Amino acid sequence: MKGTGFTWVGTDLVYKLSMPGGSCEKMVKSVLAGAEPGYGKGVDREADLETSIEIGQIAAICEDFEQIRAEMADAASYDHDMSINHEQWMAQHRRIYKSNEEKEKRFKVFKDNVEYIERFNRAANNTYELGINEFADLTNEEFLAKYTGHSMPSFQTSSTTSFMYEKVKAVPASLDWRKRGAVTPVKNQEQCGSCWVFSAVAVIEGIVQIKTGKLVSLSEQQVLDCISTSDGCNGGWTEQVFEFVKKNRGLASDTNYPYRAKKGTCSNIKSSSLATMITGHHHVPKNNERALLRAVAKQPVSVSLDASRFQFYKSGILTGKCGTEPIHVAAAVGYGKSEDGTKYWIFKNSWGPSWGENGYIRLQRNIKAKEGMCGIAMHATYPTT
Repeated sequence: MKGTGFTWVGTDLVYKLSMPGGSCEKMVKSVLAGAEPGYGKGVDREADLETSIEIGQIAAICEDFEQIRAEMADAASYDHDMSINHEQWMAQHRRIYKSNEEKEKRFKVFKDNVEYIERFNRAANNTYELGINEFADLTNEEFLAKYTGHSMPSFQTSSTTSFMYEKVKAVPASLDWRKRGAVTPVKNQEQCGSCWVFSAVAVIEGIVQIKTGKLVSLSEQQVLDCISTSDGCNGGWTEQVFEFVKKNRGLASDTNYPYRAKKGTCSNIKSSSLATMITGHHHVPKNNERALLRAVAKQPVSVSLDASRFQFYKSGILTGKCGTEPIHVAAAVGYGKSEDGTKYWIFKNSWGPSWGENGYIRLQRNIKAKEGMCGIAMHATYPTT
């Protein structure tokens, strides 16, 4: 505002000037004089007003209001466009809300998230891009509660903690187990905190292919149903999966035991003859990215990490500040270096192929912090055969 006195004119003027038609200057005079337009004939209070308020001041008030009115119109148009975007997003992702109140709440979250994504992508020197995806109507807290689910074990499992790749010296400059046929298509855990199952099964699929040459998509649901000590969709840890598969002498294929995104009754289905029995699992030495590199050079590895910045990841190499709380688990399936020299890890996630880079995310490799980017060096395990 320009110090014209517009603020003390009050909401009466704002209301009147919001109405279509009419003269702004006449309305200002009318309100300041306390007279409604067309009323009070015979008492020329507006004429008296000329002696105390300059015409230029009234014009300035009108100019300010026209600017505000234009901004209000732009805001209304923006909200309308955003509402249309939300409706289209709902149709695309088959989202149905239980009530108008819930829809209004979700629209506000959606709008806030879209604005955050747009602000981030406008910033200079970003190494990665964010995008609107199926999680756009969730707050970050809601998202993490529904789509993560890793719990650190409170005890040490019986399998050995030695590191079998300790003496490995030479590793390829880059490696991608997808290109070597050891990675099944990206899967979707849905609204079940079963990332710990998906990551463990992914690396079992990988080592089986490396040892036998046969890639078989195995059943996460069998693990979810049959591990009695886990919280199912409320979390667990990868060591439980390795122990179960070892005792069960393998896993059924996901064709024979399909995923249902909830814990059910354990079924006695014969394990696939292609799912070679694993003998146990090893841990990668903690806070040692070099050791993790040696392991990933030999086979896919299940890695615990902090996924609090993953919600809207679309593409690129995630760099910058990241937490180290191990709330999620993903499968490290490779590593490489970008054209600008940035080294990165390749992780297979379990949020479906529409998230990230067709279901994958790249995280910066070899950062100064010993925990690694998003804590990836803190807790990593892999199965043995």
